Amino acid sequence: MSRLLRPARMLLLGPPGSGKGTQTERLRKQFEIPGISSGDILRRHIKDGTEIGQLASSIINQGKLLPDDLMTKVVASELRRRHWLSPSTSWLLDGFPRTQAQAEMLDAQELGPANAGMNLVVELQVPEDAMLDRIANRLVHVPSGRVYNLTYNPPKVPGRDDVTGEPLSQRPDDDPAVFRKRLNEYRASTEPLVEYYKNSGDVLWSVAGETSDVIYAQLEREVVRRFGESVDESADNGFGGCWSGRLAFVNNN
Repeated sequence: MSRLLRPARMLLLGPPGSGKGTQTERLRKQFEIPGISSGDILRRHIKDGTEIGQLASSIINQGKLLPDDLMTKVVASELRRRHWLSPSTSWLLDGFPRTQAQAEMLDAQELGPANAGMNLVVELQVPEDAMLDRIANRLVHVPSGRVYNLTYNPPKVPGRDDVTGEPLSQRPDDDPAVFRKRLNEYRASTEPLVEYYKNSGDVLWSVAGETSDVIYAQLEREVVRRFGESVDESADNGFGGCWSGRLAFVNNN
């Protein structure tokens, strides 16, 4: 078991099928770190008909990508709403920033002035054949965004969402030809972003592996090394375990 001693503000980068969503969810549960999904926020704005949502909807309906400044505004508004623009908070971003321009805007306009910059950016490195296998076995519950995998995270009832019982489906872009196109697009947009964080001090850290478990074991150790300590629950000290050191939770409330 592991806990945070110091604020951790993290971002995971990984191509389609790299297991980024799985690693993000495991980190959130293990270290009790709250997270922000740019996709979830955007869907909420569109559903609620906010000014941002209406603008985003009109752009999406034209088949265009949302501009960097709009995506930055979406995430920044959520960080402010949750009062997370503070050096004492911990959080994990999912799906943003995706480009160097977004990262620069987020740092210059929001994180830098608040002294709340990202202090760990993880680059997931997974073999292409392993990613192809994952997307071939991936099912999603479209309304919630929940993701299943027939190999290692199957739904309790075949073809049905565990929470709602509604049918699952495969993403239209989860086929080999589309995957390779998305992978090339990802690399083109992300390589400058990786270089940006590489030049931002001791922030970027890369981890490689073929399975989610192999990667997560390394990821957990690195998060503990940078921000926390582990608890040895095998020994009994009268409190159900032996602490390897002082532990603390970061409260974002």
